[in-house]
Amino acid sequence: MLVNPVAKAIPLSPNTLTLIGLVISIVAAVVFARGIVVLGGALILLSGLFDIFDGAVARSRGEITPFGGVLDSVCDRYADAVIFVGIIYGILNSNISPNLLLNIPLWLWCTVALIGSYLVSYTRARAEAAGTKDMNIGIAERPERMILLAVGAFSGFIAWAIVLIVILTHITIIQRMLYAKQYLS
Repeated sequence: MLVNPVAKAIPLSPNTLTLIGLVISIVAAVVFARGIVVLGGALILLSGLFDIFDGAVARSRGEITPFGGVLDSVCDRYADAVIFVGIIYGILNSNISPNLLLNIPLWLWCTVALIGSYLVSYTRARAEAAGTKDMNIGIAERPERMILLAVGAFSGFIAWAIVLIVILTHITIIQRMLYAKQYLS
């Protein structure tokens, strides 16, 4: 895999890469808030590269730690939140078209997408804490959500990408709940 040789050459620590990814997500949020949607999408993808490489660097160096995992998860949740808040701010200040989709304002779709994003992660964490193994299931994990958002930003269909994230995150929550019920019952 191409990631492994590159990961071995990166001189930064996995935790530093995680924090850089978060900072890039914060910049993406500011860019979305200003209505520069395509650049926001590019920054989401750049942040995603750091999210890929933090884990790859940790694995390649044998530096996987429980704290690194917690830091990564917390930074991912912050990144999710700030990006959606940036988009909401852009909508409310008319920097991003405040489309009504299915008679629901786009800022509300973003809010439900953010809730879905958090619940996808929470469902996994809670089920694993209860003893469920391998909860890495579902159709809308974080990488898929961020790719959808970036593609929506690039294509001019960010509103529809957000609606799709809403639908897919809630399907993923249901998938995880059903899997946990089967495993834990």
